[in-house]
Amino acid sequence: MSSLYFPAEHVVNGPGVGPGNAVSKTAQLRHMLRSNELEFILEAHNGISAVIAEEAGFKGIWASGLALSAQFGVRDNNETSWTQVVDMVEFMSDATSVPILLDGDTGYGNFNNVRRLVRKLEQRGVAGVCIEDKSFPKTNSFINGERQPLADINEFCGKIAAAKDSQLDDDFCVVARVEAYIAGRDTREAITRAEAYRKAGADSILIHSALSKPDQILEFAKEWGGRAPLVIVPTKYYSTPTHIFRDAGVSMVIWANHLIRSAVDAMQGTARQIFEDQSLVEVEDRVASIKEIFRLQCAEELAAAEHRYAKGTRPNTAAVVLAASRGDELTHLTHDRPKAMLSVNGKPLLARLVELCRKQGIDGISVVAGYRADSVDIKDIQLVLNDGHATSGELASLACARHSFREDTVILYGDLLFRSYILRELMESDSELTVVIDSQESDTGLARDDAYCSSPDNRSLWGQHVLLRRIAGDECRNGGRPDGRWIGMVRAQGDGRVWIEQGLDTLGTRPDFDRLTLGDLLNHIVAEGHPVRVMYIHGHWLDVNSLADLEQAGRFTAGQS
Repeated sequence: MSSLYFPAEHVVNGPGVGPGNAVSKTAQLRHMLRSNELEFILEAHNGISAVIAEEAGFKGIWASGLALSAQFGVRDNNETSWTQVVDMVEFMSDATSVPILLDGDTGYGNFNNVRRLVRKLEQRGVAGVCIEDKSFPKTNSFINGERQPLADINEFCGKIAAAKDSQLDDDFCVVARVEAYIAGRDTREAITRAEAYRKAGADSILIHSALSKPDQILEFAKEWGGRAPLVIVPTKYYSTPTHIFRDAGVSMVIWANHLIRSAVDAMQGTARQIFEDQSLVEVEDRVASIKEIFRLQCAEELAAAEHRYAKGTRPNTAAVVLAASRGDELTHLTHDRPKAMLSVNGKPLLARLVELCRKQGIDGISVVAGYRADSVDIKDIQLVLNDGHATSGELASLACARHSFREDTVILYGDLLFRSYILRELMESDSELTVVIDSQESDTGLARDDAYCSSPDNRSLWGQHVLLRRIAGDECRNGGRPDGRWIGMVRAQGDGRVWIEQGLDTLGTRPDFDRLTLGDLLNHIVAEGHPVRVMYIHGHWLDVNSLADLEQAGRFTAGQS
């Protein structure tokens, strides 16, 4: 991808060929129109949709008049001004490295408006414009098309000539859109108009039809005989096999409105879900992450630029995942893999955990493996081996990954599943050491992960400041019920990392070190007088220790990729 701030060498917005034989966007579009292969371009309507189209593999973008008007929330009747359209298309051009063909409606006026439009599009790096032979202001072709008047042929030829005479870049393309079929005219009329527009200088002809079958398009293509490149928009006859277009000699297919339509469908579903639930929990894992939005916006490029020009620094966060155990209650499923590699809805537990970390910008992920470490096949992780996994526990595994600690480190059990907001909120904590406690799990009796805190969860209070007192053990706070369950997730930053390393040093001298847990480490840190902040949650997670847990994990991840 290319942008105004991070240009790729092969992109040149100005005329002709740039430095190093770089190919301009205009030349790219002209090559596509004249190619011997059937080419495809996809609708986009703003910068982020243009980036998505390019990343999907499309070599060109259709800046759709319908989609552009829809994203402004107005009708496709020239209710947006041509300057508003050009401004939006400039953002699209800056964000991408592929050529953009603008749906220029009727040219926004007479020949003089068209001349100014072409000059402004060239200045903004747009590769071409398509204008249609209807009267200004236009109406979308699928709304009472037969009642829409066509432009006078000679007048429209004048617009085409004005556009071609105004361009400074020889490769800038002007596509003439023939609306004869839309207006209820026959093939003779369509051919007559197309031929006149070709002679006036049009680089290509777009023939449009509102029928659900391609009969008119195929008849036109046969009569046209390849006099100039032919472009089609199969919005209505979408079920036609693509090879039919190829066999008919079509040069380019425009998929004209499907990004805006899919976006509308997704937004409607999300809006209804949030309104009905009065919560974000059920939608958070089904929508793009904030990190993905930042990526599409080239946020990393800005961070790099800040480091280069403003001498800024970027936080460096690591994750250590403890995944050395086989899983005692799952032995018949784990004879060839550790528990963390068990598949849930087609994806290993560990892979899901790694994805959740990456969504929060955690770029250094170390996985401590032991049992059947050879089966841990996850991309872009650092694998750390605990050779003594059979006789040691969590704390010994953590000690193996000590070299992976950074100033900001998250430690997690390898069998965790959780909604992404939990890790996101943990990453927002400014405390040196923070643990995640589920306050819904407060009636389990005395268990290894029961948590006793300075005060119970009070959801009516915002910004509770609660500290950890103890993780289970033989003692409990005042002999009462626990305040929740520690889920196996802790974040250490700054002094918190130091406290963890000091705890490992001290506990490492004990003869029972190999049997100690992360809870023992947290208890030691609390006993040393260091504050361990509690972040309360209310469900929306689980760990997998049994067949029943595995079945529940399937339901928990249903609908997630």
